[in-house]
Amino acid sequence: MSGIKGKVVALTGASSGIGEATALHLAERGARLVLGARREKRLNAVVDRITERGGTAVGCVVDVTRRADLLRLTGAAVDRFGRLDVLVSNAGTMAVSPFDELRQDDWDAMVATHVTGLLNGIGAALPVFRRQRSGQFVNVASTAAYVVKSPQGVYAATKAAVKVLTEGLRQESGPDLRVTLVSPGFTDTEGVGKGASAEAAAELVRQRDAIAMPPSAVASAIGYAIEQPDGVDISEIVVRPTAQG
Repeated sequence: MSGIKGKVVALTGASSGIGEATALHLAERGARLVLGARREKRLNAVVDRITERGGTAVGCVVDVTRRADLLRLTGAAVDRFGRLDVLVSNAGTMAVSPFDELRQDDWDAMVATHVTGLLNGIGAALPVFRRQRSGQFVNVASTAAYVVKSPQGVYAATKAAVKVLTEGLRQESGPDLRVTLVSPGFTDTEGVGKGASAEAAAELVRQRDAIAMPPSAVASAIGYAIEQPDGVDISEIVVRPTAQG
């Protein structure tokens, strides 16, 4: 199967930002969507927006740190549409701060969301893809996986882990599966600086307002990876504003 139309796509972090933009982008091109996020009201609003435009989407309240929630998300795709073609692991948190602040709960949240959450998605979708002898993982990392800038040390480490895990999964995927890493730079989303220390948040928001690209740019990159014909794997995409160093 090539293109996007008709593909069944499960997507985490779908209630805002890159996730919402990706859901809208894929729905406009005929994908059948199972959208996961923690905020039920916001999630339902995205589903309603898609269905009102004639698209196909259902919502599933998901916390990616919980294995059962990812199993429920992938299970909903199979139960509703008979298959799962793509899992987009997009849920994220950017609660950055200097190490000296010792905000260990925030460190734990980033590890749980970006690393454990990614592994939970792999654990839920891989058996489905193996049974089908087809499927694609699209994992969203960050340009922070390539360049570490203070005070983003822990955040960068978790996104570097996403990059490494994605490459390891790609090497083991075999001829039937596709594995794609998408690493966005500064993107204009509400999540930038959310939960960060006051000083770090202010600086991130300043940079976002100065140079950030729209989330639709990342959505287009994800769509490009998904629309490739069978047998073609876009392994890695880095997309950033031209003004980002």
